[in-house]
Amino acid sequence: MVLLQANGWFSKVFYQPSPHFNHRLDVNDISLVVIHNISLPAGQFGQTHVCDLFCHRLDYTAHPSFVSLRGLKVSAHFLISRQGAVTQFVSCHHRAWHAGASHFEGRDNCNDYSIGIELEGTDDLAYNTIQYQVLSQIIHVLRDRWSAITRQRIVGHQHIAPQRKTDPGAAFDWAYLGQLLNF
Repeated sequence: MVLLQANGWFSKVFYQPSPHFNHRLDVNDISLVVIHNISLPAGQFGQTHVCDLFCHRLDYTAHPSFVSLRGLKVSAHFLISRQGAVTQFVSCHHRAWHAGASHFEGRDNCNDYSIGIELEGTDDLAYNTIQYQVLSQIIHVLRDRWSAITRQRIVGHQHIAPQRKTDPGAAFDWAYLGQLLNF
């Protein structure tokens, strides 16, 4: 079981600190979990390109689709691989750059008060059972620390930026996640 340490980093996960973060105005304001998906190149898994993107070391010549990512500064707090391995890029106490222009329940700038969790995947390919299990473990730990994270405040990127984003997509099984979270 992973544990949230006093510095906002989880125990028993891989660390790849990202330079793409800044300080939160109030660490006690965390009240939202945003679930995303990512794969680089699109639909290809098990490579280091996502970590490289988040850590500002992506070789933009490695694939033609990477050219459009040049200059992009993004990160998430966590990435869960297809096999369930967790990499943490940003302390939960800091503001990762995962949501972009976003809005939830009357508030803009969801990065200010959210935790971003990326699943290695695509909108239309089923996620692995282990990814849901690990995701639910992380969310349980987060909810133990920040009680404002309720079921209604665990959302997809598609819910906070519906004109721009579609992830985690139609393949994401919200009902199964709810069962794992006892909702």
